[in-house]
This record gives sequence, C-alpha cells and structure tokens, in this order.
Amino acid sequence: MAKPTKTVDIADSYAVRLMQHLVVPTFVIDPKRRVVIWNRACERLTGVAASEVTGTTKHWQAFYETKRHCLADLVALDRPGQLPELYSEYAARGHNGLGFSAENWCVMPKLGSQLYLAIDAGPIHDEAGNLIAVVETLRDLTDQKRAEMALKELATKDGLTGLSNRRSFDQMLMTEWARAQRTQKPLALLFVDVDHFKLFNDRHGHQPGDECLRAVAAVVSRHAMRPLDLASRYGGEEFALILPEMNSDAACAIAEEIRSAVMALRIAHAAVGAGDHVTLSVGVASHIPGESDGGPDRLLGSADEALYAAKRLGRNRVICAERLLAELGGLGRDPLPVPAPARRKSA
Repeated sequence: MAKPTKTVDIADSYAVRLMQHLVVPTFVIDPKRRVVIWNRACERLTGVAASEVTGTTKHWQAFYETKRHCLADLVALDRPGQLPELYSEYAARGHNGLGFSAENWCVMPKLGSQLYLAIDAGPIHDEAGNLIAVVETLRDLTDQKRAEMALKELATKDGLTGLSNRRSFDQMLMTEWARAQRTQKPLALLFVDVDHFKLFNDRHGHQPGDECLRAVAAVVSRHAMRPLDLASRYGGEEFALILPEMNSDAACAIAEEIRSAVMALRIAHAAVGAGDHVTLSVGVASHIPGESDGGPDRLLGSADEALYAAKRLGRNRVICAERLLAELGGLGRDPLPVPAPARRKSA
C-alpha cells in the first residue's frame, strides 16, 4: 500500500513565509472567501492583527464600517459588474481569471482615519483551472490623492473668498443648463454686486476691502444649501449663485435674504456718494431652456440686465428679470439698453 502523501499546511510553506515578510500589504482569501494570509505589512496598514481575521470572512472590517465586498471578494465571486457601485476608480483586467484593479477611499475603522488605497486582486488556480485562492495587494496613495485634490481645489477656488472661481462657474452653468434642457425644469441665476465698492476701497483701503468681500462671500455661500447649488466669485466685487430647479419667485426670495443678511452685518462704508453701511444690488433670472436655446446666454443676459437695473434704480435692491419691465414702468423709466449677455464692470 502506497504511503499517503504528506499534506503541507499552507501557513508553513515557503511561499507563505515569504509573503508574510513582503513590504507590500497583502492578504489572501480561499474560494469560500476566508482569510488564509494577512501579512505584517497589512497589519501595519490597517491596524488589524492577523489573528483577528485569519480563518474568517471579516476582512472587510479592516477597511469599512458597514459590511460590503472587498475587491478580492469580487474576484472570488467573479462579479465585475459590482465594481462601479463599490469603487470610484476601477478596471476589470479580464473575465474568469485575470483579476481587478481599483482605487477607493477606505474608512479604516481601527485607525480612525480615512486612507485612499490602490488595490489589486488576482486569482490563483490549480493545474486543473480550479480557483484555490485570491491575492489582494494594497498601496497607500493618501498623500498623493490629497495633493491632487489640493491642486484641483486651487484650480477651481477663488483664493480670496474660498468660493468657486469663474472657471468653475462657467463649467457648472453649462452642465446645469444642459440638465435643465433635459428635465424641463427652471434654472435660476443670481448676480450679486457690492454697491460702491471702489469708493469703499478708496476710503478704507484694500485690506478692509478684502475683508468686506470675504464677509459678503460667506453670506452668499450660506445660501448655496443644496448639493447642486453653486456660489462663486464672478469677478472683482461681483458674485454669482447658480440655483438649479428654482423658479423666479423662490430665487428672488433667496436674493432678498442675501441682501438683508449683508445689511445686518452693518459693515461701515460712509464714503462720499455711498450710504453708511455696505449694501448689495442683486439681479435675478430664471429660465426653462427651450429647444431653440443653444446655451445659457439668455439666462446670463437676463440676470445681467436685472443687476444693471438694480444699480440704475438706486442700488441696495433685488430686481427680477421677469418683473423688470413692470418695475421700470412703475417708476416711469424707459427699458434699459443693455445688450444681453454683455458683461460690464460693476460699480
């Protein structure tokens, strides 16, 4: 009778001992998705000891607060279709055997801080093609990701006020205009201008002028409350607020709240030709884009003309483009010769 072949425990093999000492954080699961290897680098990265997860399917607890599949699980289950819902960046290198790559922010419960990890997971098969294990390796890209995000923020934020800059405004307006065309819901736009700001700078100096702009920006920003609302510094002392899915009346109400809130700050002005305190003029427009509207020029022009009217009618007021003719008629004024969507230097 032949002598039975000695079974070599995977945990004692040379390959496993080598993997345990790899500087790359690595863990291995079996076909039933139980952890068979959790190397020392993985312990250091996650704060989770091998003894806590080996022999279990609880490896997800090292990365997330709620139960979900890790990348190795998706390889073991052969579910590339779940990659988009679980990972911000991902790639399926092949079907039935070539593994997946992904990147994602992970909560890291044991560490108490989030890490941005690059993850690779690939299968190991025996000679018959049967899955015997899945190896997942991890790279900490947190510093690189934060640097990338900081650069992106510098490119999209106004340095003085922290609001979105003109470039971000232009991009968001085009995006929301296209969405409004699809949904046939109104898109509102506010142009907010600090009255007599040049006189303010001349009287008080540029540092108080910057502080004034930051204070106004904070008020405008507080009124961009919904996820798709965007507050931006349009240029100089002028701000813009994009309000998707909002009609003219609701947008005018928000504009009045902004104007009143800045008055309540009681920022001293008192320059010759201006009032005692800093005030705002606001132009408001709301429009449902039609098929003939190629771009947001009409919306820009309407809000711009409303702001110009607010200036001409005495400043410190909100003018709605939809009620502009009525406003002018009530005051015995002629329509304003402002070619939409011309932009002018505010005063």
